Amino acid sequence: MPGARPARWREKPVTGSPRGASQPATSLTRELNAATAALLPREDAEGRLAERGQLVALPPDFTVERDSGRVPVWSLRPYDFLTGDAPDTVNPSLWRNAKLNMVTGLFEVVPDAVYQVRGMDLSNISFLEDPTGASREIVVVDPLISAECATAALKLYREHRGRDRTIRAVIFTHSHLDHYGGVLGLFDGGELPGGVDVIAPEGFLEHSVSENVYAGNAMQRRALFMYGTLLERSAQGQVDAGLGKTMSSGSSGMLPPTFTVTPRVARPGHVVTFGPVNLEFQLTPGTEAPAEMNFYLPDVEALCVAENATPTLHNLYSLRGAQVRDAKAWSRYLNESVEWYGSRTRTLFASHFWPRWNTEDTPDAVTSFLTSQADLYRFLHDQALRLANRGRTMTEIAEDLDSRMPPSLAREWFNRGYYGTVNHDLKAVYQRYLGWYDGNAAHLHPLPPEEAGRRYVEALGGVAKVVELARQAYGDAKSAEDYRWAAELLSHAVFADPAHDAARALEADVLEQLGYQAESGPWRNFYLAAAHELRTRPVDGEHDLPSPQIITQPVLEAMPLDMLFDYLGIRLDGPEAARHPLALGFTVTGGLPDDPTQYVVQVRNGVLVHTAALVDAGRLDAAYTVTRSGLNRFAIGAATPQQLVDDGDLTVDNGTLAPLDTLNGLLETFEYWFGLTTP
Repeated sequence: MPGARPARWREKPVTGSPRGASQPATSLTRELNAATAALLPREDAEGRLAERGQLVALPPDFTVERDSGRVPVWSLRPYDFLTGDAPDTVNPSLWRNAKLNMVTGLFEVVPDAVYQVRGMDLSNISFLEDPTGASREIVVVDPLISAECATAALKLYREHRGRDRTIRAVIFTHSHLDHYGGVLGLFDGGELPGGVDVIAPEGFLEHSVSENVYAGNAMQRRALFMYGTLLERSAQGQVDAGLGKTMSSGSSGMLPPTFTVTPRVARPGHVVTFGPVNLEFQLTPGTEAPAEMNFYLPDVEALCVAENATPTLHNLYSLRGAQVRDAKAWSRYLNESVEWYGSRTRTLFASHFWPRWNTEDTPDAVTSFLTSQADLYRFLHDQALRLANRGRTMTEIAEDLDSRMPPSLAREWFNRGYYGTVNHDLKAVYQRYLGWYDGNAAHLHPLPPEEAGRRYVEALGGVAKVVELARQAYGDAKSAEDYRWAAELLSHAVFADPAHDAARALEADVLEQLGYQAESGPWRNFYLAAAHELRTRPVDGEHDLPSPQIITQPVLEAMPLDMLFDYLGIRLDGPEAARHPLALGFTVTGGLPDDPTQYVVQVRNGVLVHTAALVDAGRLDAAYTVTRSGLNRFAIGAATPQQLVDDGDLTVDNGTLAPLDTLNGLLETFEYWFGLTTP
């Protein structure tokens, strides 16, 4: 990815271990999965909802190719194994969810008003039409991750709803990549035509950058684990992401909003019109994303809840890394949705999974669903804090309540943990209020994992002894807790001696079984990806990276200059920079209309401080004029100062190029293939 080493990869097998040597389910895993199947609710209305309104199904081998490279942007072909009953190597509840996420294609949500394409990316793309039929203008909602997928989805929609449908506006419901990244694929040449609005909630641009770019290298690396990107699609590999199949891997971009939904706009009964579509907005900040909103279509009594209410327990903390979400606010805003729109809503849809409808048999289906999920998040919030106030720690709270959800909540298919889990969501509530420290002084300044691993291994008699103890715990296991203990022992061994093949191989086998048992797609994927990492060692190589790039040129072009300089500060090697104070002036040409054109950048005390100010060359080490595109390339390490001069993107106004070269030398290029399960 930009700002990191080139994201290309191949795998080096662990010595003596067959490449990708997945193991069958153990007898204990088979027993645990069979027990799960016996406890699952028998009545399942979700399957009927998933199929309702399907106008055209995607072919089983549907694929979106990329212009170059051997990894397609998107393909359903690898999931052709998802038929029949759950195999021993997949939790039967997750298997059911994975099969329902294969109900794909173009769907009619509200006749002549709302249409969705599902199964072309992790998320859904929706198309809002004029319910009167008088206008051919449409509003597009959440255009997927990749431009290639958005183009394919728009093509499918137009083939069945009219090739003359033109886009009047685009809605980004929130600040996550799978809801805005493909926007440039909606327009010829990737350029926003005049007269087309981009609608987003207050804070969208700030949070999409801060969450997806500032920590983008680490987040994308972890996302490979969370979505099982490098895993084989199979009954012993990746079957689903819990919220959809997986991430597409095409070209991602961004457009800055032209219409921002603020509290003044977002209030019940206040209608805003874009072309032929009337909308009411409800801001829901701090729920599934820091900047998020629902919207209501008064003309057809339909409510879009973005990603705030879908048929799964969602994440209060995303395993890829993100800000912890506010369970209390999440619950409050869902109740507010019921208050504002419940009596006026017949159809509810979202940007993942399938819609819900009130019917004669279920006249309160929408409000029952929303209130049940509101109570789900409130239960997690309140009970985590109840136990915290009794002195229970984050880990203890998760164990206390993991299997003690109220039956009225737990028996609903739509509350099951396909994406988030009760366990790690409870930990997220604790983290939000009390942070990482549990109050135990022994945990205040723990040893780092490599040092702790070495000392544990020495205390237990060496790596071979630790592996022997773990093998015994694994072989004699009577519960999943025995597997968890074996994994903990082996993690110490691997961090003490990363080259110890027996420790790596056994830990991979143990984690794999935990993955086979997991109901959550991300949990399964993390366990199996960890096993994959232990069995093979990714190194720089020859294949395209099969995941979306977060920091792309269109994203950079949409970033305000303040954020671009912030990113430079993140790349700065602070301890080394403390020895090299600098003061530089930049006159920036070709920037965003609202951006200042002059900045003073100082490196002082190991930090990069940027100020929009007139450049006074007499008080600086050097002053430069730089194009915005050139500054973008410099910020992500795609060009040196001399290359910018050679390309005509940089001129020296005062001083020399040397101070800028010094700054460039203080900027880190992030390694991408760092270990997660290994040092």
